[in-house]
Order: sequence, then C-alpha cells, then structure tokens
Amino acid sequence: MTAPARPQGRLEGKIGPRHRDRLAAVYVRQSTAQQVHDHTESTRLQYGLAERAAALGWAASRVLVIDDDLGHSASGADARPGFQRLVSEVGLDHVGIVLGIEMSRLARSGREWHQLLELCALSGTLLGDPDGIYDPADHNDRLLLGLKGTISEALCRRRHKASYADIAVMPTTRCESAADLAGSDSRSA
Repeated sequence: MTAPARPQGRLEGKIGPRHRDRLAAVYVRQSTAQQVHDHTESTRLQYGLAERAAALGWAASRVLVIDDDLGHSASGADARPGFQRLVSEVGLDHVGIVLGIEMSRLARSGREWHQLLELCALSGTLLGDPDGIYDPADHNDRLLLGLKGTISEALCRRRHKASYADIAVMPTTRCESAADLAGSDSRSA
C-alpha cells in the first residue's frame, strides 16, 4: 500500500523562481510601545522571520523588513505607513512572499485583509506564517486565509481590538483564556 499523494504544490512546490526573483517582505508590528516593551518574545519572533525567508531560499539582500508600525496603534491602513508600504510593494509586483507571525493580523479589518488577499492573488504574491505557505490565487488557500481572517477579526473585536488574537500571547484583564472567551460568549447569548 502506498501513501496518499500530496496535493500538487501544497508546500515546497508553491515557492518558485518567480517568487524568489522578488523580495521577501517581513511585516513586523506591535500596537503600542508598551507591548513592544512587555512582549519582547513576539517582537523577536517577528524579526526572526527574516531567517525563515533565508531558509525558504531568499538571499539576505532580498529580504525587506518593514517595521514602521512597531509601537504604533492604528485602526486603519491610512494611519499605518508600514502597512501602506507593504501594500504598495505588493501592488508594484516587488514582493514574492509576505511573512508574518499571524497572517490574518496584518490588516486591522476584514475589508483590509480581503483587499490584501486580492492584491496578493493578482500579483502572484504568496503569504507565509508559522502554519504554512499560502497562495491567495489557490481557492483552497484563499478559503483558509479568509476563515483565519474572519476568526481573527471576531476575536479582535471581542477583545477590543488587541494586537493579537492569541490570548496566550496577549492576555487581557477581561478574559484570560480561550475557555473564558468561549464561556463569556455563551453567557451573553
């Protein structure tokens, strides 16, 4: 009996020469200076994505780290010059892959997230996070990215637009665990 065949291009095959000919963009963000100070591990992990780009085949000189929004809270793209720069670089076809710790947290709203997905799909730009590499032009990847974005936005709204949807990374005073979050939803229903 043979192992089931892996779907074409699921991981390694997604990244091709056309992607590596362009930049790998690493978007680094924390909402406040206090978060940058208190959550140094998150910041370190985000900057560490430059090493992941190298492991994926990008030369160090082809890795663009965008950290203009580090320590700046903003509710929309217009108040985040780093995000604007990322979108511009993708739109100008300069970027082959965008790397982030949690891809769905790149944008601050569902509208921004889906616009970024569309722009990446049109320009052939991949998205990558610790869970995998995604091609927004692939319908299965697009569905997964859309779901991640929707869940992230719902958690973020529930938690008053905190920087990360991961409660373990950034606990709040109102709810300290995913179970507390789920429990508070059932009580309010």
